[in-house]
Amino acid sequence: MADTNTITPIEQPKKKSAPIAMIFTTVILAAALIFLVVMYFDQKNKMVEMETVLTQEKDSLANELRLMIHGYDTLKTNNDTLMASLQKERARIVDLLKINASNVQLIKKYRSEITTMREIMKSYIVQIDSLNQRNKLLTAENIDMKQQITRVQSTNVELTKAKEELGAKVEVASVILAKDIKVVSLKGSRERAKETTRIKDITRLRTCFTLRENAIASAGEKEVFMRIIRPDSLVITSSPDNLFDYKGNKLIYSANRLVDYMNQDIEMCIYLEIMDNSDLIIGTYSVELYLENSIIGRSTFTLAKR
Repeated sequence: MADTNTITPIEQPKKKSAPIAMIFTTVILAAALIFLVVMYFDQKNKMVEMETVLTQEKDSLANELRLMIHGYDTLKTNNDTLMASLQKERARIVDLLKINASNVQLIKKYRSEITTMREIMKSYIVQIDSLNQRNKLLTAENIDMKQQITRVQSTNVELTKAKEELGAKVEVASVILAKDIKVVSLKGSRERAKETTRIKDITRLRTCFTLRENAIASAGEKEVFMRIIRPDSLVITSSPDNLFDYKGNKLIYSANRLVDYMNQDIEMCIYLEIMDNSDLIIGTYSVELYLENSIIGRSTFTLAKR
């Protein structure tokens, strides 16, 4: 009896401790499970939020890149070197737009690149604006220069015209004119010549005149050519070889004479020997005097008797 009472109290406490441990363990596991579930949903929410943020950031980056591409498309310049650089940077942006950024590190990297590209773009805008301002200035200077050239050309034309007019006036003013032209028909020898109006008696025609004073004409030896023109317009001459230049043409002359001109009035006469009276006809004759490519005087005379 003594042994039975001793063993029974010892076995009863062992049977009660097992359920308590299991309950405690279960509670702990349940709490851990709840904690893990809460952590899971929290992480899931954070991942969803992160993915949303990444998507928004990617869209923002893509929009910025598209705006930069549009910006480069609007930049125009005639500078070939600068234009090549613009095209290169634009191509770089297009390539960056094709890359799919899938994590925060890549997003940060691309954000940094976009910042750098934006600064580069700003520098190009400044350069192009400077070039455009310079081009406007050069265009204005070019227009002003063209206007100046036009004014100078107009002035040169006017000066040339004035010079030509002045030259023509000087040329006209420098012509040595003849005055007091008188033609007399003579008969007999030169030493005993007498005036006559009968054609059959005429042996020579004498034309006397005065070369007028001209201070601006060149002094020196001058050659005066005389043309006596019949009523029928035929020039009387002693030889068909008697030719002189007048304004680019060859004219036949009747007689000529050299004179030493000293810018003062000088009286002189030119004789035309008549070898054959048949060369003379009744009517009014013209006399023309030429000197240095100019006609310096005209006169007429009449032969009315045979």
